[in-house]
Amino acid sequence: MSGESSVELALPARPESLTIVRQALSGLAEAGRWNATFLTDAKIALSEACSNVVVHAYPEGTDGMLTVVMTVAEDQLVVLVRDHGVGIVPRINNRGAGLGLGLPLIAALTNEVRVRSADDGHTEVTMIFTVPSNGDPR
Repeated sequence: MSGESSVELALPARPESLTIVRQALSGLAEAGRWNATFLTDAKIALSEACSNVVVHAYPEGTDGMLTVVMTVAEDQLVVLVRDHGVGIVPRINNRGAGLGLGLPLIAALTNEVRVRSADDGHTEVTMIFTVPSNGDPR
């Protein structure tokens, strides 16, 4: 893939939106002819970040938005996942709170991950991946 390609999605923060986000990433992968291992790792990291928005960003019963920006330039894929919710706060009473393994998993699958919670409540997770050259297995 030469030049820069970018996709921006603004979707309801619901589980079914994750399918759309993964399909958009698959489209970028097809255009860039990424190998299956890299695409799988990127999909898992993206799914974890988006799932965090769906499960944790908005109080139960509140509608919210999920924003995803994916940019490919040179040999990097930069993915930004943003919510406009309550920020990252511990919520022990949340039945869907999970085990807290999402961010460590994302960190293991990316070259770099940054998490930023703003005072206005939104959280941004930026994931940076090095896209392998066509013959590179990773």
